[in-house]
Amino acid sequence: MARFLLCSFALVLLYPTGIDMYLVGLPRIAQDLAASEAQLHIAFSVYLAGMAAAMLLAGRVADKTGRQPVAICGAIVFALASVLCASASDSTLFLSGRFIQGIGAGSCYVTAFAIMRDTLDDQRRAKVLSFINGITCIVPVLAPVLGNLIMLSFPWQSLFWVMCGMGVLVLLLSTFVLKETHPGALTDKTYTPQPLSEALANRFFISRVVMTTLCVTAILTFVNVSPVLIMEEMQFTRSEYSTIMALTALVSMTVAFSTPFALGLFRQRTLMLTAQGLFLLAAVVLTFATSHTLTLLGLTLICGGFSLGFGVKMSQALEPFSRRAGVASSILGIAQVCGSSLYIWLAAVLGVGALNMLIGILISCSMVCILLILFVGSTTTARASDHEKIHRQPRS
Repeated sequence: MARFLLCSFALVLLYPTGIDMYLVGLPRIAQDLAASEAQLHIAFSVYLAGMAAAMLLAGRVADKTGRQPVAICGAIVFALASVLCASASDSTLFLSGRFIQGIGAGSCYVTAFAIMRDTLDDQRRAKVLSFINGITCIVPVLAPVLGNLIMLSFPWQSLFWVMCGMGVLVLLLSTFVLKETHPGALTDKTYTPQPLSEALANRFFISRVVMTTLCVTAILTFVNVSPVLIMEEMQFTRSEYSTIMALTALVSMTVAFSTPFALGLFRQRTLMLTAQGLFLLAAVVLTFATSHTLTLLGLTLICGGFSLGFGVKMSQALEPFSRRAGVASSILGIAQVCGSSLYIWLAAVLGVGALNMLIGILISCSMVCILLILFVGSTTTARASDHEKIHRQPRS
């Protein structure tokens, strides 16, 4: 079991590292490639586009050929793309490398969740996903610090050589440590039929896709508007902003690492409702805040709410699937990436202010998720509905 957890952690960590480590070198990259920082900020969106493109196919391939081949290919692609970024002589090559990096990271990300679905029951998976969520909260803080330390002695290209090294490490783990976990790949390579209980178009899975997408949109909106909200509107310095973000990451990490213990005391439904209650409370606090302290409290509640409920929701979303966990993970990832990007883009086009953008998604997320938790309660209900449909079908 330890080998699967180690490999899953490594596969997931490529995604946030690829986003956060290079940011500290952005001014130097722009200077060397004769591009503006504004032009290279597109690299974030390009990376996410690559992830979404990979997720369209990676999950299906993982369900047909197995998890290990996709993990190996994803790690190879990520490593080679990092070399391309490090060797880029202009912004076009650099952005191409970032897109391909996203393809590699997206393939590994989908595979990691499929592996966890294969090897863990619902309760243990919820705990492990909460731990992973805690670790991913550390990366946005530690990756820029590590990147800054690297750039004190080496050029910006070294950041991508480090990413290449991470890709090679994941490749070695996927090749020599990871064992195949997909039951279809282990027993029957030609497996194609999908039982009704694993149909993707069922209300339980759709409800969890909606819930996780809204939660990711809320936290990414917070990350996206935080510089404007904290530095421009609240007039904090860049150093103070970094400190505030580090403290919110610490809150996220603490709550995420505490959630597995809370799962031993409370039902999953209770934790999910509490998480959405924190989102709603954050929206109220931000709406009526009369001081910077209250505003910062509202931002902290967002981090706590996300860390408390996201791992449980992801675990529940994957629970109905054994042979189609790869496709299910792909749908979750694509919905989260595209849904959050679409909301942030539309809000920006419509000229919605940073604070209102954040409050709007918090209210929408909390209300919709609470209704879905109450009325689309558990996989047991979903399975009972599926079995009822089976029994109602006429026998030939």
